[in-house]
Amino acid sequence: MRSIVIIGNGISGVTTARHIRKHSEDKITIISAETEHFYSRTALMYIYMGHMKYENTKPYEDFFWKKNRIDLVYDYVEQIDFKNKKLQLKQSEAVNYDVLVLAVGSKSNKFGWPGQDLEAVQGLYSYQDLEGMEKYSSTTKQAVIVGGGLIGIEMGEMFHTRNIDVTFVVRESSFWDNVLPPGESEMVNRHIRKHGFKLMLESEITEIIDDGNGRAKGVKLKEGGELEAQFVGLTVGVSPNIDFLKDTDLETNKGIKVNEYFETNQPDVYAIGDCAEFEKVPAEDRKSIEQVWYTGRMHGETLAQSICGNKTAYQPGVWFNSAKFLDIEYQTYGQVTNQPNEKTEEHFYWEHEKGEKSIRLVFHKEDKTLKGVNLMGVRYRHEVCDKMIRDKWPMKKVFQNLKKANFDPEFFKRYEDELVGMYNKRYPNEMVKVGRKKVLGLF
Repeated sequence: MRSIVIIGNGISGVTTARHIRKHSEDKITIISAETEHFYSRTALMYIYMGHMKYENTKPYEDFFWKKNRIDLVYDYVEQIDFKNKKLQLKQSEAVNYDVLVLAVGSKSNKFGWPGQDLEAVQGLYSYQDLEGMEKYSSTTKQAVIVGGGLIGIEMGEMFHTRNIDVTFVVRESSFWDNVLPPGESEMVNRHIRKHGFKLMLESEITEIIDDGNGRAKGVKLKEGGELEAQFVGLTVGVSPNIDFLKDTDLETNKGIKVNEYFETNQPDVYAIGDCAEFEKVPAEDRKSIEQVWYTGRMHGETLAQSICGNKTAYQPGVWFNSAKFLDIEYQTYGQVTNQPNEKTEEHFYWEHEKGEKSIRLVFHKEDKTLKGVNLMGVRYRHEVCDKMIRDKWPMKKVFQNLKKANFDPEFFKRYEDELVGMYNKRYPNEMVKVGRKKVLGLF
């Protein structure tokens, strides 16, 4: 019987443990210093907002772990001896392993600002971050959130439920414009301001000001001036949580370097989830580091197969993601870059007259096949979008079957006819009928 040790009890590590147990009688140990039990990280904001309690965010009852013979150790790993396969813990006795899985996640980025280590200065990634927000909220009237991304939006929405004034300080010229095309990014700008947030674009902080007692009281701006704030949220992205591994024999770059089997340069040591960096990207539309919940789950499922004797390379499939910008739902499938390439791509972009819904379809110009989909305030079915992109549906077939993709509730207004109208106007010789309630033969 082998001893399999997993560092990290997030979605990647826990999925690995669960799937190993399905196929193996090996001893499994999960070590984490964040929480004793696995919880849904994406639910942090709902705990703060009073929609859920922490115990409701745990996907499994506490008895699940003992029942499935998965040992939990609540402690920090301070040092790894890869040669002797031993982990040194902060409080507990050393742990030996035969197989080690590093699923150590991410940490919020800091960029060396003076004052970045003051009290009430933090990101939003861990349960401890949630506790920090709770600790300081009652004495916070104004918050500054640095960075324009999804975590920042969540933090801003959380503070708004406590009547805390929020100012976003964003270096870019438009919110999240390193990911969103101009149309969608400008929509988010308008939506943020409509909901009462202050949005400062093309702005940067240079310092976080100390109140004299070790807590933040404001920020200094690069363009001059200061903003008062009793809390400063650092939401300028996350990076792999690998500082404790930097001076070891494990090969790292931005993350822990792995191949398509999640193997590192150390024998019987694997890395998955936010901390893993692929030496070769697993697919054309993927990045070397994938920091998304569902990819972490897929990493765990794939690695468990290899550990249990069925060596399996990671096959990520078509990229997708979803989020919310306040009350605008966002979905993306395939490849939609922030700067459309007119030479290689053809875009069909529709936006509702009220400016809170949009649909973008991106096609390869050369063969007219679907490349990507962006949706704001409109829901499409994952399985339909995935099939259209994966099977390289040509433009006309996509528009013929577009209504099948819509996943909005029954009495919501549909907008696919307007997109078909755009297509027919652009390609009058390849007309697609509008107003059809059902298109047969999708699958």
